[in-house]
Amino acid sequence: MKKAIYTTEAPAPIGPYNQAIQAGNTLYVSGQIAINPANGQLVTDTVEEETKQVMANLKAVLAKAGFDFGDVVKTTIFLSDMNLFPAVNEIYGSYFNGEFPARETVAVAGLPKAVNVEISVIAVKD
Repeated sequence: MKKAIYTTEAPAPIGPYNQAIQAGNTLYVSGQIAINPANGQLVTDTVEEETKQVMANLKAVLAKAGFDFGDVVKTTIFLSDMNLFPAVNEIYGSYFNGEFPARETVAVAGLPKAVNVEISVIAVKD
């Protein structure tokens, strides 16, 4: 059985998708970008601040479903430019304690709203 997850603590979807879908003990969180859910504005002053907002949005969706970053088994990071990797990687890594999930990071031609970072995650509860 699948269940849509929604929280006002993360940005509302900007298309025909849900913030996350829970199927059994697995949570599939849609790609998050740096939209501040409180005011709907993009946070793009620096790539570090952008990444922190993306991670805050992911954390909010995970929490709504009763998950946290310790439950994340897989992430996908999309970047507008691979030169951003070191800064994004440092911020991203600070949200995990020791056991990091599997991951791929790719540079793409474009992201929604011309942001620099989008991250999606898959989490599993034991």
